[in-house]
Amino acid sequence: MLTGVSDVPAPGRQLIESGFGIAGTMTSAAATVVYAPADAVLQLDDRFGGCLRGLADDLAEGALPRRERARAGAALAFAVEHGVTLARRDRRVRTDGFFTERAGGRVAAREVGEAVLLAARAAADDRRVRHLGYLLAEVVASPDVDTALADRVLRTASWLSWRQLALLAAVGRRERTPLPLTPVPVDPRAWTTWGAVEDLVELQQAGLLDPPVAVPRPGGSAPPRLRPADLRLTRRGVLVHRLLALDFVRADDVEAALATLG
Repeated sequence: MLTGVSDVPAPGRQLIESGFGIAGTMTSAAATVVYAPADAVLQLDDRFGGCLRGLADDLAEGALPRRERARAGAALAFAVEHGVTLARRDRRVRTDGFFTERAGGRVAAREVGEAVLLAARAAADDRRVRHLGYLLAEVVASPDVDTALADRVLRTASWLSWRQLALLAAVGRRERTPLPLTPVPVDPRAWTTWGAVEDLVELQQAGLLDPPVAVPRPGGSAPPRLRPADLRLTRRGVLVHRLLALDFVRADDVEAALATLG
């Protein structure tokens, strides 16, 4: 029997399912939520589902390198996953016109979604893709976050390494998992540890972590040695941690990042 045209999955659905290598088997369920909600066990707000469908359809029309296609599909699948999780926690999709067409045909949800997919396609480390998808779901459920603020977090995330994101995750869960009391090495000889300390210093200099980098005064006593247990998220760090849903960074990645600090 010949297969009818109606049996061929929509290109956008195929794009979401192409993220299997990154997001696993949940890509199929996510694609069903977006393209056949009546058949899905889990449900997503119609406006959010329609936005994701439009993003997938538009991106599927163009020719993409295989890895970029997989990352984009996985990011959309992760957005579905986190959107369902937030709905279960009674964090509903915003009703402030975020999905409404504005002057010039612009839709805020689409703008954020396109920026997220662009960042996901460019991600060299596939672990970042999960949290970029989560960011889209977080913004859709956060009426206190406008497109400019979401863009600021995306721009910050673009230069943060995966280890830096894992360090932010570690500090963010410090109340549940205490941080080490051993002081951070000063100018360590091992290159791996040196690089990890540089990553930490960069987070402090960017205003994502307190305390700021201690600067010794001429002729004064040496500043106290920094311990991971002394670190706190600044307001800027809290925003990045929240929108990228860094609470969901896997424990082994957090432990590995802390271990490189020596």
